[in-house]
Amino acid sequence: MSTYAYLLSINELNLVLVIYTHRGSSDDLCYEVGVDYEKEPPVEPQETPQSPVSPRIGQRVRRERTLSLSKSAKSATKTDTVLRTRQRTIYTSGRPPWYDTHGQSIDCFVIGICGGSASGKTTVSQKIIEALDVPWVTLLCLDSFYKVLNEEQHRLAHNNSYNFDHPDAFDFDLLIETLRKLKEGKRVDVPVYNFVTHSREKQTKTMYGANVIICDGILIFANKTLVDMMDMKVFIDTDSDIRLARRLRRDITDRGRDLEGVIKQYNQFVKPMFDFYILPSMIHADLIVPRGGENQVAIDLIVQHVHTQLQSKGLKLRSKLIKSHTDQPLPRSLKLVPLTPQIKGMHTFIRNCETTRDDFIFYSKRLIRLLIEFALSLLPFKDVIVETPQNVTYNGKRINCQKICGVSILRAGETMEQSLCDVLKDVRIGKILIQTNRATDEPELYYLRLPKDIKDYKVMLMDATVASGAAAMMAIRVLLDHDVPEENIFLLSLLMAVSGVHSIAYAFPKVHIVTTQVDPEVSDKFYIIPGIGNYGDRFFGTEVE
Repeated sequence: MSTYAYLLSINELNLVLVIYTHRGSSDDLCYEVGVDYEKEPPVEPQETPQSPVSPRIGQRVRRERTLSLSKSAKSATKTDTVLRTRQRTIYTSGRPPWYDTHGQSIDCFVIGICGGSASGKTTVSQKIIEALDVPWVTLLCLDSFYKVLNEEQHRLAHNNSYNFDHPDAFDFDLLIETLRKLKEGKRVDVPVYNFVTHSREKQTKTMYGANVIICDGILIFANKTLVDMMDMKVFIDTDSDIRLARRLRRDITDRGRDLEGVIKQYNQFVKPMFDFYILPSMIHADLIVPRGGENQVAIDLIVQHVHTQLQSKGLKLRSKLIKSHTDQPLPRSLKLVPLTPQIKGMHTFIRNCETTRDDFIFYSKRLIRLLIEFALSLLPFKDVIVETPQNVTYNGKRINCQKICGVSILRAGETMEQSLCDVLKDVRIGKILIQTNRATDEPELYYLRLPKDIKDYKVMLMDATVASGAAAMMAIRVLLDHDVPEENIFLLSLLMAVSGVHSIAYAFPKVHIVTTQVDPEVSDKFYIIPGIGNYGDRFFGTEVE
């Protein structure tokens, strides 16, 4: 059976799967990733006003609790928690865990799309993403990896005499390294190539690893290392006359070339390189797609196959974390604030369900301040000698690291930011928004904003409570994907559960875990037992009746 006949024969299969697309953006100071901002703005906690007072003097009005839902989830009810379409089922636009219970990255699905110049590779890639219709797919193009030209090569390029279709024209080493990092879930800076000036722009494009990575280019099957990194290989087979017509229109209209130069370049380089390098590489393809983006049958097949593959890799992270590592001694990486009567007294206030919101905030802030001071005492110090106003020397200590920043896990972790700022002057603060998917009970990443050079910092990662450790594990994984050394991460929390401590210590043994108390259990609703309830609701006044 031919490949094309095969495509037609299984087109009617209705396979269902959840996948996610990635879009990222960057500015001069930080990185932001999450949902598509044009469709859905990033979710950020709003500034909390004082508790309102009703017309009845002294009677407080309970504030309504608001939920941040993705575009698809807004149409779902409590009993219908998914958006169902003709072809698939979509759960959310947040990024689900891209790692296992050991903190190691789960293999993503890499699609390679090859074909001649102007064959419709990018069109097919975009139609696949549109058919998936959910976030967290990364598109990587070979065109971004043209080598930097020297003066003589620039002269040849402007005369249409440089061969851009030969393998030597591309920086395959950089492409392979970039794809490897994306497969590991890490952030990468991808070059931006200017086809008018034949040079790389100074600004790069920031991308992140995802569940699905699409890599397209004319010669991606000509490099064995790249071919071995792909899970699915697609070749776009388009008639040569159509490809020439498209190239003429593109190069003349978009790239400012003249007709004679385009024809010269096509006859001298494009067509010979296609016959010598590109066409023979078709042998590596799993699927051959005639007519490119017009072949909706083939695009549907690819989408259904990707759905099936990703569904087989799904896992329940949070429930597994709670059940693992039971009856084990607490790890050495855990550092507990000494349990003095003062600490015990503050815990008594914040654990008491009768404590008013004002008192809860007051004693929480006191406890947070002591927690941060204790965490800072774990940093390296150096000996210093100073002179007192009485002209007497004093042998003292000073923190022996210049760069310290805080990163809060929204929303509860944001309550710890002010105490860190009170202790460290001019400290930089980053934010990570992780929310629980109400249908799956799994944590999902929606938004992050981090210092651009965060890999050079000691990072105080702040969350008010840690139960299963799923959200904290996701935040730590984000930091590691930004090249922060594991030993430079300090996880600070007012209260932790034993299961959360073990989960984090087992997955990331070099991370410093700092808390004021550890409770023994986690409920089936993922609350710490005996615990303090929902810390964010009690602090911000959003408890549900």
